[in-house]
Amino acid sequence: MGVIASLPEAIAELVRDGQTVALEGFTHLIPVAAGHEIIRQGRRDLTLVRMTPDIVYDQMIGAGCARKLVFSWAGNPGVGSLHRFRDAVQRGWPAPLEIEEHSHAGMANRYVAGASGLPFAVMRGYVGTDLPAHTATIKPITCPFTGEVLTAVPALNPDVGIVHAQRADRAGNVQMWGITGVHKEVVLASRQSLVTVEEVVDELDPRPGAVILPGWAVTYVAEVPGGAHPSYAMGYSERDNGYYQAWDAISRDRDAFTAWLKEHVLDRVPAK
Repeated sequence: MGVIASLPEAIAELVRDGQTVALEGFTHLIPVAAGHEIIRQGRRDLTLVRMTPDIVYDQMIGAGCARKLVFSWAGNPGVGSLHRFRDAVQRGWPAPLEIEEHSHAGMANRYVAGASGLPFAVMRGYVGTDLPAHTATIKPITCPFTGEVLTAVPALNPDVGIVHAQRADRAGNVQMWGITGVHKEVVLASRQSLVTVEEVVDELDPRPGAVILPGWAVTYVAEVPGGAHPSYAMGYSERDNGYYQAWDAISRDRDAFTAWLKEHVLDRVPAK
């Protein structure tokens, strides 16, 4: 496993219309280039899953890739709303978007359950919120030992899990450090996975706090330098704050968004 491939090859092999796809990353190591390749390949009717969908999901929703979003927070971090997301939910453009909302803890526990081969996770969450009244995948459950009423959420097992990392070796072992969010959990929970990396190296040297994803847990690895932009990859790039700020104006207008999408995504074909 952990086959080294180009980004277009990996997306073509893994992502199909109608699948459940998770592109995870928390502030750091967001697989933006992979999201753009999904747009270029014209995938449709996807259920997109992510704890914190930001501008890459705004772009994918605006491009017509999604029919449903499973999430725990959505926004342009540090700036404001996701206007393509709002347009899809409120006005059905370019297609209606179903939403399934959870808390951060609920989403993280769902990935852990999926990675552990369990059907659901149990937690002391959602108490005092109205999410259980609006989200069918949040249910009360009584502890058989104490009688305490807890909350159950079903495991997440995406068809495809996609993350970005700093490095991989030629055997497909992946190394990442810094804020790694639920990278490990989504890869282990998904039926197939893709990790885009800044570089492929001959040997992974030790890094403080680094997480290793063994090649047997990864389906494809694609070398995509800068593949997290405008987010950052610790040790390789910095966050492009100007991009996030500029996105607010671009995404507010359908015509401006459509022109941006053509210039910056559809007409930019990565090397094969």
